[in-house]
Amino acid sequence: MDNNNNNQFNDNNNDNRQETNNSQSTNNSEVTPTPETPRRQRKGLTLTKVAVTAAVAGLLGGGVAYGGINYINNSGLNDTAVPSGSNTTGNTKTSNVTVNVNNQSTKAFNQVKGAMVSVINLQKQSNSSTLGQLFGQESSSSSSKSKSELEEASEGSGVVYKKNGNTAYIVTNNHVVSGSSALRVVTSSGKQLQAKLVGKDSVTDLAVLKVNGADLKTVASFGNSDKIKVGETALAIGSPLGSQYATSLTEGIISAKKRTVETTNSAGTQTGNATVIQTDAAINPGNSGGALINVAGQVVGITSSKIASDAEGTSVEGMGFAIPSNEVVNIINQLVKKGKVVRPALGITYVDLANVSSSQQKSILKLPSSVENGVVVMSANAGSPAKKAGLSKYDVITEMGGHEISDQSTLRDILYTYKLNDTVSMTYYHNGKKKTTKVKLTETTSQLKTTTSANSES
Repeated sequence: MDNNNNNQFNDNNNDNRQETNNSQSTNNSEVTPTPETPRRQRKGLTLTKVAVTAAVAGLLGGGVAYGGINYINNSGLNDTAVPSGSNTTGNTKTSNVTVNVNNQSTKAFNQVKGAMVSVINLQKQSNSSTLGQLFGQESSSSSSKSKSELEEASEGSGVVYKKNGNTAYIVTNNHVVSGSSALRVVTSSGKQLQAKLVGKDSVTDLAVLKVNGADLKTVASFGNSDKIKVGETALAIGSPLGSQYATSLTEGIISAKKRTVETTNSAGTQTGNATVIQTDAAINPGNSGGALINVAGQVVGITSSKIASDAEGTSVEGMGFAIPSNEVVNIINQLVKKGKVVRPALGITYVDLANVSSSQQKSILKLPSSVENGVVVMSANAGSPAKKAGLSKYDVITEMGGHEISDQSTLRDILYTYKLNDTVSMTYYHNGKKKTTKVKLTETTSQLKTTTSANSES
């Protein structure tokens, strides 16, 4: 290919990226993580909600009073006198009838509520002294120095799932602890504990913390998420809007066992797909990292996201999602053992074929018209698994492991089903000719990042 074509292709596809980023397009589905509750906003939010409620109540009361006055004044009712005499006959009392509400949902909640915690994300905030500057004074070196202190940035939820001696392990969402300088846990009894991050994984949005659990008596157990059924009762427990509403319980059903949703990063760009449990149990900001349990009190999922509106802005209710417990157990065991999840890498950067114009697909990639989906290799690192397998720039990958590759996220999803040192088949087009090869996955994503960083500096 000539240089002009190469430049043109690169200009039109300047968003080429590495497989570890796994995204270029903005997610339009509005599937968003249930964010940990911002602390400073949360405190103001409560007052605002109360104020709005009071205002609405006042308006309704005023409307009723105004309408009532008009009705009485315009009616033909007789002006009947109010009975006189003692008001002692107006006394009342509560009924001595009790209702046994210790149903299965109540039993399940009581069984695990002690294992539920709130997770507080503490971050450094820069506060400089500006009082003197406001009055036109020169600030001294001591007053002009910025002081770094930890503030409560946000809150989420967590579940105590393991105790070993006095060490207690807690699972939560990665986005709950993201950006933290320190972490604090509030137990169901209200006690605050310092927490240490054991490990986190952005791909599955899971993280593990550990605390001194000498005072923690309850440990949640995981159920088999493959055994849940659509329509069965599902209970969500967490801290919506923060620890002031800790161990809130909402009830719904399992709406779908395996729902594929797009995952996004903090910038709102798609990073892949996740297979999750769908439920209509209410999930709100602050529920992230909390438990989705069955009526036996077993954790079948870790709540992580919800759909608030569709691409057109239509409001959506009752569509929350949880990471299945079987996947949770697999990931958190790796995090405890290694502090991270090791995944294979191909050692390439790539773009979606859909982002390449049809004219360039013919002139540069030389693809037959029958090829409509796939990813275009933009570079292959020297010595990487892809390079050793024969892939090079402008090759178009269409299948891996017998599965069709429609876009970047499907490539990543399929790749991450394999382990390090596995060998996988791959179908691709080179200069318009269909080829197959075997790729031995000997490189990890962390090695890819290191290699890429070194290349960008050279």
